[in-house]
Amino acid sequence: MAELDVDTLLLSVGADLPWLIGYEAMPLERLTMFVCPREGVPTLVVPELEAPRVDAADGFTIRPWAEHEDPIAIVASLVGDGYRLAIGRQTWSRFLLQLQDVCGGSVFLDATTITGPLRAVKEADEIDALGRAAAAIDTVIMAMRERPFAGRTEADVAREIADRILEAGHERVNFTIVASGPNAASPHHEPGHRRIEVGDPVLVDIGGTLDGYCSDITRMFSVGPARPDLVEAYRVLVDAQEAGVRAGTVGTPCEQVDSAARQVIVDAGYGEYFVHRTGHGIGAEAHEDPYMVFGNDAPIVAGNAYSVEPGIYVPGEFGVRLEDIVIATDHGPQRLNHAPRDIAMVD
Repeated sequence: MAELDVDTLLLSVGADLPWLIGYEAMPLERLTMFVCPREGVPTLVVPELEAPRVDAADGFTIRPWAEHEDPIAIVASLVGDGYRLAIGRQTWSRFLLQLQDVCGGSVFLDATTITGPLRAVKEADEIDALGRAAAAIDTVIMAMRERPFAGRTEADVAREIADRILEAGHERVNFTIVASGPNAASPHHEPGHRRIEVGDPVLVDIGGTLDGYCSDITRMFSVGPARPDLVEAYRVLVDAQEAGVRAGTVGTPCEQVDSAARQVIVDAGYGEYFVHRTGHGIGAEAHEDPYMVFGNDAPIVAGNAYSVEPGIYVPGEFGVRLEDIVIATDHGPQRLNHAPRDIAMVD
């Protein structure tokens, strides 16, 4: 905050608040706001009926507000004469607009300029949490390699996966992409009523939150033997992912991870079918800094956690993707996911 000349940090809904103090604000019409001045004791302004959910405060005070009080006025009084205010980017616009009205000539900045770089470098306990989440999601993938797919709808398979994510210890399911046949050519396909048939490729991209940290993995399945064109594209994809993983050494610009994976796909003639970045940071959120994408020349640092997930998507035909979570270390990149990376043949 001192380096960026920020007087007060304001955090409401979103991942920044639980990452910083361990309390997750409910997305309500009632305002919760953590007011953290550059100097002095921070205050959590919280609806009175939500205050019992806050663990005993350590390093900050709690200011419950009653239904007859104006929480915006309370926050404004705590901000005081602060001129440069950094506010969480997921704060509801209604609250931001009200704060802008009452805080006069204050300049509002994106709090991610402060919290993003800090959250991007994981400490040992965070890496341990990510490792537990990765191990749990690996067990789900392993279980699905033994399950039947043919004759079931995508939605039915997705429901089973969601149940297994929770059974594996996750507190919540973040997403379950089950895309069969030509639907796999849509990277973020929503599982629907399409019935999976023998001969179909099935792209499965799943993740949840365990102990406050996210898991994320993508694996390919085939109902019966995989079709030759899929096998060939997937062979290229495996090489591309390996190149992307190996490129993630400390000090290397993030964009080099993207270019290393992409070049393999381009050289094999599939370049036009790789339509997204190679990876995203992961931690308290499924997508956060750092992003492995062209134009991001920020250097990788030890403690960065991110996905490496190149994909090839041929419209109307098929799609393939392979994703693992990687931790950057001084000894080289380390995968957290260890589920087999072949195309799993299922009934």
